[in-house]
Amino acid sequence: MSQGLASVRKAARKDKKVRFTALLHHLTVDRLRESFYALKRKAAPGVDGVTWQEYEPDLQEHLIDLHSRVHRGTYRAKPSRRVYIEKADGRQRPLGIAALEDKIVQQATVTILNQIYEEDFLGFSYGFRPGRSQHQALDALSYALQYKKVSYVLDADIRGFFDNLDKSWLIKFVEHRVADPRILRLIRKWLSAGVMEEGKWSESTSGTPQGSVASPMLANIYLHYVFDLWLDKWRRQCAHGDVIAVRYADDLVLGFQHRAEAERFLKDLRERLSKFGLDLHPDKTRLIEFGRFAEENRTRRGEGKPETFDFLGFTHISGKDRNGRFSVKRMTIRKRMRVKLQEIKQQLRARMHEATPNTGKWLRSVVQGHFNYYAVPGNLDSLGMFRERVLSMWWHVLCRRSQKRGVTWERMIAIAKRWLPSPRVLHPYPAQRFAANHPR
Repeated sequence: MSQGLASVRKAARKDKKVRFTALLHHLTVDRLRESFYALKRKAAPGVDGVTWQEYEPDLQEHLIDLHSRVHRGTYRAKPSRRVYIEKADGRQRPLGIAALEDKIVQQATVTILNQIYEEDFLGFSYGFRPGRSQHQALDALSYALQYKKVSYVLDADIRGFFDNLDKSWLIKFVEHRVADPRILRLIRKWLSAGVMEEGKWSESTSGTPQGSVASPMLANIYLHYVFDLWLDKWRRQCAHGDVIAVRYADDLVLGFQHRAEAERFLKDLRERLSKFGLDLHPDKTRLIEFGRFAEENRTRRGEGKPETFDFLGFTHISGKDRNGRFSVKRMTIRKRMRVKLQEIKQQLRARMHEATPNTGKWLRSVVQGHFNYYAVPGNLDSLGMFRERVLSMWWHVLCRRSQKRGVTWERMIAIAKRWLPSPRVLHPYPAQRFAANHPR
């Protein structure tokens, strides 16, 4: 961190109400260069068609010109290129791919704003923040469910958050801390740039393009004022029992000791979100019984096993350890695994006639990447199932690529031992890592 940004962070930490009137001078050519090299090199181009590799040869000249345009006020944000990716439930999620220079300026601006908002954001917010990850959010949730007095879990889903975010409210929230009109003008330019889809430009009256560099930061600012600060005040003034919360971007999971407080909070949350143009998804928002007494209570009422909930790729299960004590079990979401296996199956068919070592190297990286995220304690069965399904699909492809006698299963086992990594736990127990990250 430069000395200038360090002073911004120090001032933000010292006075939570100070408004910064001069920030754009921190957006230097060197910072633009750092932002350029922080971008993904193989990312798809925006509407300008310029790729990272095409921009790099004359980088210094490009950045000097870009820096001049930003500071003179002649910089113009280009519309985002609209693309769609398929979600796990089969629906299409719209993404906005910004032009390369817009990405550079956004990355540099986010770096500056992070010095302010990292001093403001609360501890239970984990999404898209420097030094924080999905696994830290999962650790915090598991630790809280295990050691706090939680009997009910609210799995809340904000419907179409990035599409329904109110731009005018967002600017008002940013103005709480940022009073530099040039920074505010940059943000307004990105919000009003619109989207290009099939050659046609359309203006977006609400929301921020999901997929742009600045969107995660702007979303966190919006939810910091709409949800985080309000929740912190609500549980201090309205709750009598324990209330825990973990937020990763717009994914919310809360735990309550008392059902009446959980139901009251859900009602208050709907009213709170409606004031800012948001609402909860009726089918994806659930209040379930979960915790150390859930299994006993549901068995007594004849309601079967406790319900489960999904968060950041894992299904969370109210279970017991080998000593019979309450424990939070985590397994790969089955729908996520099916989608991933279907993708691998299609790729294997396309690679049917490639040499076995080439396919083996590719599969090893895919399986290892899956393990790197999902190899948490207690999830080895899901990892083993994933590996077996990949092996079976690879075997069928090898057997069908020739009319000659196919590969024997014994031979396939030897190939798998050579190329496919075996399941093993790669993450510590949540309580261990949480305690290391939070020594208090």
